[in-house]
Amino acid sequence: MRIAVVFGLAMLAASLADAAHAEVKLSGTFVSDAACPATQAIKNGKNPGNVSTDAGQSYQLLAGNKDTPTHYLILVPGADPERRWVKVSCGHLSGSSAATPPVAPAGQGKPAASGKPEYVFALSWQPAFCETKSNKTECRAQSPNEFDATNFTLHGLWPQPNGNFYCQVPASDKANDNPAHWSDLPPVNLDAGTRKELDQVMPGTASQLERHEWIKHGTCYGKSQQEYFSDALGLMRQVNGSPVRDLFVKNIGGKLTADQIRGAFDQAFGAGAGDRVRVSCVIDPSSGRRLIGELTLGLAGPIGPNSSLKDLLLASVPTNKAGCPTGTVDAIGFQ
Repeated sequence: MRIAVVFGLAMLAASLADAAHAEVKLSGTFVSDAACPATQAIKNGKNPGNVSTDAGQSYQLLAGNKDTPTHYLILVPGADPERRWVKVSCGHLSGSSAATPPVAPAGQGKPAASGKPEYVFALSWQPAFCETKSNKTECRAQSPNEFDATNFTLHGLWPQPNGNFYCQVPASDKANDNPAHWSDLPPVNLDAGTRKELDQVMPGTASQLERHEWIKHGTCYGKSQQEYFSDALGLMRQVNGSPVRDLFVKNIGGKLTADQIRGAFDQAFGAGAGDRVRVSCVIDPSSGRRLIGELTLGLAGPIGPNSSLKDLLLASVPTNKAGCPTGTVDAIGFQ
């Protein structure tokens, strides 16, 4: 009897250990490239409500099923239960990270097979972001007369490949890198002019977004805080001074397709530039509208104060996944 009890306890411990390792915590966003089953379980495929992802829609990323996952655990609003598994082949990740990310060597980006440093440049359409984050300080302060009503805003400049995070960052800062503790991260020191422009172009500085972006991504850029944010702002000026921004402004309240957006990049930055652009959408929880929330651009080559966004785009590898096929260009303020 005692042997059976000990054996049973050992089996329970093993089961708990397996369960503890069944999920590898991740953060960021999963962008669905197709309509795929979103199941409650991986093995038996149980799918209460026959829930599927929507092509082009972004979902909160929670975990992978192992270190090299075959499935991602995402949050599907309105599903019961909301935590669902999807195959990794169903979409792509945006700004994701493992809970214990590897430390990459310092340097301006990590060279790809081409020998050039590569980056993802993430631009937000702030009105859409705020429809899903109404409690954020910067969202409560929205105004039709502000910069973010009619311009793209800076999310981040992310050295690649994915996983090139937190270079030589203390464990205490990694632990504080969640929105509730961004104010506990070290401040970002910039000259007065750069700080003023960053506060305008990155409204999330009201929530200390720049501290997060520096700790997670900027530390792997190979330059100072001043250079990292100055370089990103230089690229933002080129986007907001282009036909891409004009296209969005002319269509506020209306819809745009990914093809239209990519076409505007071709017009602004040369034939083929649009092939380096992915469109991500979010769902307005109050109305169910599909809103264009973010554009992610693939860039390649060293970035400096006078870098040409056109050259950086055309030097990168094209993507055949345009992302969200169509979405609304949201107007400032809660709709």
